Amino acid sequence: MCTATVAAHAVLAAVPAAAVPEPGGTEERSVAQLLTDLQRLYRETEKATETYNATEEQLKKQRAEVRRLDTQLARARIALHDSRGAAGRLARQQYQGRSELSPYLRLLLARDPQHALEQGHVIGQLARERAKTVKDLAVHEKKADELARKARAALDRQLALAERRKKERDAVRKRLDEVEKLLASLTAGQLAALADFEDKGIAKAQQQLVSSGALGDDAKPSSRGGRAVRYAMRQVGKPYEWGAEGPKRYDCSGLTSRAWAHAGTTIPRTSQEQWARLPRIPLRELRPGDLVIYFPEATHVAMYLGEGKVVHAPRTGEKIKVAPLANNPILGAVRPDQSNQGHGKPPKGARG
Repeated sequence: MCTATVAAHAVLAAVPAAAVPEPGGTEERSVAQLLTDLQRLYRETEKATETYNATEEQLKKQRAEVRRLDTQLARARIALHDSRGAAGRLARQQYQGRSELSPYLRLLLARDPQHALEQGHVIGQLARERAKTVKDLAVHEKKADELARKARAALDRQLALAERRKKERDAVRKRLDEVEKLLASLTAGQLAALADFEDKGIAKAQQQLVSSGALGDDAKPSSRGGRAVRYAMRQVGKPYEWGAEGPKRYDCSGLTSRAWAHAGTTIPRTSQEQWARLPRIPLRELRPGDLVIYFPEATHVAMYLGEGKVVHAPRTGEKIKVAPLANNPILGAVRPDQSNQGHGKPPKGARG
């Protein structure tokens, strides 16, 4: 199990922080401060996105449950209608025959004993069929009532999830607006300085990770892992979009879940659930196709390619790309096609 967090992500300590004038003000903000603000906003946006994705997955399952119950209820109502028809026919028959001699009296007056026995058998069979008709009516009424209650409750849960998803979607959009507002306030020079500062920080973090000995020798991917990697690499250059899972756009967990689905293995949709439910492995055992989870809240995920590199959908405004393994603070790694799936210990506060 890999539970250690790689804390050597030195983006903010990689190079001296150059002072940059803050647009619209007389105070100066350093590149490090600007990058800190941007990374905080990106991280909050991705966390909100993964929360939205989790609710969307729950909503899909709930819709399927509502459809299943509606189908069962329709069948139960047809059966109840048929039972009521049979009970009605029975009631009419009893009403129409009430002034006649009872079947038992006719049996007693019969001259032919054999015929009387045969009539007795028929009468017994009719009695059993009438009892079954009444019983079926009661059973079908109870089943229809129970299914109607379950269907109403399932629909209420669906509506509640839809409302929650709407609020979470609004939260993502609010975070994106904050990112766009900050980016729009920067000059081209500031944006270039930010990109350069971040790249140098990632390079230093990657060097520290490699020199620490945390990574082992590259291992050969499994057949499914290889297929997942090839699928993910074919998506390089496609844009990031929150909540998207292909084929034209992806968010981080949308890319990894779709790649593994293409390889024949279904995994959870969100990075937090991937971390919580998939088997964890030490970084030194990484092989292509494994998933690397980032940040203490498990809000970002990438796919390992080997040689200390990953492919991932980084964030809004960027495209799917190959990057150093230490592009963000590493939480740990998981293996989707390991046999003991579901035995990973979820991190504190993880949600899915």
